[in-house]
Amino acid sequence: MKKLPQILVIDIGGNNVKLFAAGAKEPRRFPSGPKLTPRQMVQEVKKITADWKYQVISIGYPGLVRRGRIVRDPRNLASGWIGFNFVRAFGRPVQIVNDAAMQAIGSYRGGRMLFLGIGTGLGSAFIADGVLEPMELAHLPYRKDRTFEDYVGQRGLDRMGKKKWRKHIFAVVAALKAALEPEYVVLGGGNIKYLKQLPPGASPGKNENAFEGGFRMWQFTKAGTHQPAKNIILH
Repeated sequence: MKKLPQILVIDIGGNNVKLFAAGAKEPRRFPSGPKLTPRQMVQEVKKITADWKYQVISIGYPGLVRRGRIVRDPRNLASGWIGFNFVRAFGRPVQIVNDAAMQAIGSYRGGRMLFLGIGTGLGSAFIADGVLEPMELAHLPYRKDRTFEDYVGQRGLDRMGKKKWRKHIFAVVAALKAALEPEYVVLGGGNIKYLKQLPPGASPGKNENAFEGGFRMWQFTKAGTHQPAKNIILH
C-alpha cells in the first residue's frame, strides 16, 4: 500500500495560498486576498485537501511571528489572524513561521545563511548553525527617508525601473552582508527573475523551497509520529 502524505505545508501569500504534502503529485492552490480570514483559509484548505492524509501541518505566514505565534495581522489579508487557534481549527499539531523563514529553512545548507525574499516587499531570515532568526529588515531606513523595502520591493521597481532597481539590489545585499556576516546569501521571491545576474556570494532560491522548509520543520519518530525537528530551532 502506498504511503500517504504525513506533513501538510501551507504557504500563505497575498495572491494565493499554496499547499503541498509529501507524496502528493503536485501543489494545489486557491486565491487569497484582502477578504481572506483565517477561518475561511482553514475551511478552503480542508476542502481541497480532502483526499490527502496528514498528521501535522506547517504554515508559512506573511507577517510577524514570534515563537510560533502570530503577533501582527498581514497587510494583504483580512484581520483576525492574531490569536487564531489553528491547532483547534485543524485538529492537528501545527507549527507557524514567517513565510520568508519557511523558504529560508528549505534553502539552508548549513553554517550562516542570510535569506532575502525579493517580491512585493522584502522578506528576510537568518539561520546560524541551525538556529532560525526571522528578521524585519524590510522597514529599516535606507535612503532619503525610505526603507530597504521601498527600494528593492515592488514599489521600488515600479518607481525607478529595472536598471536602477538592480543597482539597489546589489547595494542592499552588500550592506546586509557586511552587517550580518553570513557565509552565503540566498535570494528568493518572484522578482529575482528580473535580475540579469546575482550579487557576489548570492545564489537563487526556488519557490518550492518553501515546501521543503515546511517538511524540515518536523521529524519522523520511530514510534511513527511527528515532532518538531531538533536540527532547526525556531524563534
